[in-house]
Amino acid sequence: MYCDITVQTATFDLGSEELALRAHAGDAGALVAFQGMVRAHDEAVPLATLFLEHYPGVTEAEIRRIAEQAAARWPVSACRVIHRVGALAPGEPIVLVLIAAGHRAGAFAAAEYLMDYLKTQAPFWKREDFVDGSSRWVEAKASDDAACGRWHD
Repeated sequence: MYCDITVQTATFDLGSEELALRAHAGDAGALVAFQGMVRAHDEAVPLATLFLEHYPGVTEAEIRRIAEQAAARWPVSACRVIHRVGALAPGEPIVLVLIAAGHRAGAFAAAEYLMDYLKTQAPFWKREDFVDGSSRWVEAKASDDAACGRWHD
């Protein structure tokens, strides 16, 4: 399986990333794309930025491990994961997961699996910085853990 993992501060272009992945997808019959964006939330004080930190080298290795687990469960021929770090404003893209597989069911399942594990196991730390100067670290959500838990055999 071809797998390209990047953690970066720069934004990405969904269209060019999709074209690049197709060059490695072989005879895949499906390509699923998930792009996550920073949400403003419905707080009393508006969000200015979401600041993400990671552990260089370790984060990429963990994402690769998760992608390899997905490929072991579904017939994934290629994947591309980009996760951004640094200060991101509401509406900016934060993550891209592209999965190419033989059929749509496997592509959708592998992409969902990868996102569920990225939300709960990839070593990222997120801080919400608000327009009034206050900030808080984002805690793990029970709903994310529950979503990830459905994949346990």
